[in-house]
Amino acid sequence: MLGLGTVGLGLAACGTNATTASGTSSTASASPSGSATAGTTPALAEIPDETAGPYPGDGSNGPDVLEQAGVVRSDIRTSFGEMRGTADGVPITLELTVRDLANDGVPFAGTAVYVWQCDREGRYSLYSDGVTDQNYLRGVQIADSAGVVRFTSVFPACYDGRWPHIHFEVYRDRADITDATKAIATSQLALPKDVCDAVYATAGYEASVQTLGRVSLTSDNVFGEDGAAHQLATVTGDVTKGYAVKLPVGVDTRTTPTVRGMPGPPPGGGRPGGPR
Repeated sequence: MLGLGTVGLGLAACGTNATTASGTSSTASASPSGSATAGTTPALAEIPDETAGPYPGDGSNGPDVLEQAGVVRSDIRTSFGEMRGTADGVPITLELTVRDLANDGVPFAGTAVYVWQCDREGRYSLYSDGVTDQNYLRGVQIADSAGVVRFTSVFPACYDGRWPHIHFEVYRDRADITDATKAIATSQLALPKDVCDAVYATAGYEASVQTLGRVSLTSDNVFGEDGAAHQLATVTGDVTKGYAVKLPVGVDTRTTPTVRGMPGPPPGGGRPGGPR
């Protein structure tokens, strides 16, 4: 009886260990389709360098919102300073966690993160027709002790030639944001297809349904190289209460940023072809 009891305990222990190992190794990872698949959590990699596009608003291609008082703010849905206007759409809370890969991946506290994006109609404030007198959906936050910055925004549109995305630049500190050449990382965040489908089925996003159907993460001219393997955000929530959008951002100051060139906007502020 003692022997049988010992064997039973051993089998039970083995079963428990197998379950625990399986439970800790499986997590959601990005797939080229924009959906989540089961796999092993990868080590945090350096965020890929991407074009800032033709509408950065950082002084490198026309307007410079980073020189304006009030740009450091968490809610970027409204214009600020002398400009007035609000971007409508499904609300999102954007959370980026910046980590210092040159220092064993510790939180990169004190970095300044500049975020910008298009609105529900696919327009970029300061540049696109109809919103050149607006500076909404642009703002800066300073990373806290955990390397986290948070913004309140709206879900962006999908316009021709691009997968739904949000732009961002990382600077060492707040003092550096007035000089775009001092950005230590310039990249873009991709949004999952299932969430895009849900949002674009709501009022105001009708035009995005067809444009999303003409692009994929693998055909996108920015994310296509690797299907946004390190840029596909984790998103939770719903269209009624809004979504929480999260992305870890690995920054390595030992490497030199290699941002691709960007085409200038055509007369009238329309959207040119090419990366943006």
